[in-house]
Amino acid sequence: MAVWDDLVGQDRVVEQLTAAARDADAYVTAAASGASGDGGSRAASPGTPESPGPSAPSGLSGSAMTHAWLFTGPPGSGLATAARAFAAALQCVSPDRALGGAPGCGFCDGCHTALIGTHADVEVVRTNQLSIGADVTRDLVRRTQLSPSGGRWQVVLLEEIDRLTESAANVLLKAVEEPAPRTVWLLCAPSADDVLPTIRSRCRHLVLRTPPVDAVADMLIRRDGIEPDVAVAAARTTQGHIDRARRLATDARARTRRAAVLALPTRMEDIGDALRAAQQLVDAAGEDAKEAVEEVDARETEEMRAALGASEGGRLPRGTAGVMKDLEKRQKSRATRAQRDSLDLALLDLTAFYRDVLVRQLGSQVAIANEDVRDAVERIAASTRPEQTLRRMEAVLECRRAVERNVAPLLAVEAMAVALRAG
Repeated sequence: MAVWDDLVGQDRVVEQLTAAARDADAYVTAAASGASGDGGSRAASPGTPESPGPSAPSGLSGSAMTHAWLFTGPPGSGLATAARAFAAALQCVSPDRALGGAPGCGFCDGCHTALIGTHADVEVVRTNQLSIGADVTRDLVRRTQLSPSGGRWQVVLLEEIDRLTESAANVLLKAVEEPAPRTVWLLCAPSADDVLPTIRSRCRHLVLRTPPVDAVADMLIRRDGIEPDVAVAAARTTQGHIDRARRLATDARARTRRAAVLALPTRMEDIGDALRAAQQLVDAAGEDAKEAVEEVDARETEEMRAALGASEGGRLPRGTAGVMKDLEKRQKSRATRAQRDSLDLALLDLTAFYRDVLVRQLGSQVAIANEDVRDAVERIAASTRPEQTLRRMEAVLECRRAVERNVAPLLAVEAMAVALRAG
């Protein structure tokens, strides 16, 4: 199984990354041969063939490989999957490479450890907080100044570069401008507009597309053993969003929550119904978030107490209360992020519902996503006008923007519910 097998519907991107991995492999192999030929005395430094930076006069100059990559695309397109697969290909040590095989076999030690997250020279940075600060980024940049400990490249994968604070982005800019020898930055963001122009201009930009529904369904059947009818329904419902499709196909609670969300448009007869629906939606998101973080929070708290020397059930040693408060602050931030993410998924489901309504109203031949609630879609499509549906979709999108701007979730959802009822 090649490292690219989980990258669904991205043939063009796979072709580009494979070419880059080939050039990177040839470069490292040639550098290693040269070093062994002169006794290993040559030192790597920026501006020499040992450096992958744009200033190198030879080696990587003009090749398909470069030191910084920006992956953008819609949610669920597989940004992190593409970046992780590329990281694995860069670390591939398969003997087939000597026979002309492309790096990224998926079986060798380099590929396997990179894919499962245990490779010493592949750093994956993701956050369950609301943002990534300068301290975290500065520490990351400091570590990348070291040579690869055992692999062929030092690879840093930032899964959500759009969550960098302004100061953190400036720290990263310096590292991308002056890359350390044999260090590769893989940056993921929803769109290029979410990245500082100065960082964006120093990266090779790859744009992923929304995977075709049939390709996502095939992956669920092939890789996760999902029943074909369930896989097709999940892929169609999520419109090709890989992670959401997998969750919907495997988690009964996710299907129950989605059904509750899609029932909202038919339950808002008056203002009271709208406000109750808003409260239920926010409560459901809160419960979902609590389930997601509760176990992790409890484990972190116990580990921290043990590290500080507190006996089981006993008081903390003097002077350690501040440490626990910092932990509680991080956990609260994580819970807020989890609630926002859960609420955002619900709002996406609601947007898809009204998209189906609009499809029916306009007489389009495009297949609707929510076949399981076709009756409700048909009923609302027949009793309202397209301009009302567009206003409702805009109300849902405005609610998403409001939550992203730190508006209280209940207030934002209540405003949306009232707008949905008014049409």
